[in-house]
Amino acid sequence: MKQLNRDFVEESVLLASTLKWILLSSFAGIVAGGTTSLFLNLLSYGIKITSSWSSYYLFLPFALFISSWLVIKFAPEAEGHGTEKVIESVHKRNGKINLKVIPIKTLATIITLSFGGSAGKEGPSAQIGAGTASFFANLLKLNQDDYRRFVICGISAGFAGVFGTPIAGAIFAAEVLYVGRFSYRVLLPALFASYISFFINRYFGISHFRYSIDVGSQNDFHMFIYMVVFGIVVGIVALFFIKTLTFFENLFKEKVQIYKPLKGFIGGIILIFVVWVTKSTDYLGLGTDVIDRAIHGDELTGLSFLGKIFTTSITLSTGGSGGILTPVFFIGSTLGNVWAQLVGGNIAMYSGIGMVALLAASANTPLAAITMSMELFGVQTATYASIASVVSYLIVGHHSVYPSQILTFSKTPSIHCDINCELRQIHELKLSNKPHLFLKFFRNDH
Repeated sequence: MKQLNRDFVEESVLLASTLKWILLSSFAGIVAGGTTSLFLNLLSYGIKITSSWSSYYLFLPFALFISSWLVIKFAPEAEGHGTEKVIESVHKRNGKINLKVIPIKTLATIITLSFGGSAGKEGPSAQIGAGTASFFANLLKLNQDDYRRFVICGISAGFAGVFGTPIAGAIFAAEVLYVGRFSYRVLLPALFASYISFFINRYFGISHFRYSIDVGSQNDFHMFIYMVVFGIVVGIVALFFIKTLTFFENLFKEKVQIYKPLKGFIGGIILIFVVWVTKSTDYLGLGTDVIDRAIHGDELTGLSFLGKIFTTSITLSTGGSGGILTPVFFIGSTLGNVWAQLVGGNIAMYSGIGMVALLAASANTPLAAITMSMELFGVQTATYASIASVVSYLIVGHHSVYPSQILTFSKTPSIHCDINCELRQIHELKLSNKPHLFLKFFRNDH
């Protein structure tokens, strides 16, 4: 009888908690989905207007100047690529986000992307959604733990609203906060918020990626080997991207000591120079048309992913406002496209797998990447994408486009490093003292 009473109490509490979070997360999905759909529609309208001008990118210096000025003048918390700021807020301020971030991030991102700044729209969507959730969490007077979970719903809602992948959005929100730990407690709220946001954004006319990739008949063993090799390549490129982004961020932050908006003006001039050199605007803006071409199997130039790495690093380092994941998808899909041409593989399949594998590596979110590949490309492609995603996640090491992520475990017992700290705070990294077969092989003491 005692056990029966305990089980009854446990199930009653779990049921009440589940119903509570279904209601709270649905509400979070409504408010976050509503604000992100408004932002995405305004952004689409802005891009439509400027794209009608053949030389729209010539306004980039002024656009990045204004974008930077808006942020530092009215909402410094809106600086950078949005998801990173939400992660930082969750870890350092229990998810509290200033309400001013919402209009300023919206306006600064629309200006940046409309005139050709190379960035994404998912980061601002996550920050706008999380900011809205934070405002209502204050009104609802949620306790500290519930407040954090409620705000995290904004990350999943922003992700799902932009990419149309609600399951991946929920897993991304539960996975992106830590490296080495999955936040199961936020999974249910994140999932409900993702789906509600997805429905709302679709209702308001937001279009999403949808692809049909014909994998054809493949030798599974051969494909396993090919995916391991491709995952290594993706991991190396992800590390190069992170290092390039960090280099330019440090360069403009520490070496270029001038008024911040002037850095944006300089960044705009550099981007114009890129257009002049390449004779193409493919590396500006969101680049979703290039992603579409890559995954539809069109052959792209071999330098596409390098060009996007450079323009994205310049845009975000000099004061442009926007996200990081749409450039990640551009870089990954074009890398896969070029790799397929080199090895004689299925261009569409490699482009799609490259897109999600670079997400796994750059953001340290392999589970979200695998789930996203299922939602976008189907199970057969996801089977191969899972291999490349996990390998690339390991190869990139303890680096991320989100340096505020908390490292809870080293990715390999062969390496000892600082844990339970932000990735940017890792100072010590050394090989384990444990003897390894690989090291023994090269020793002469046997």
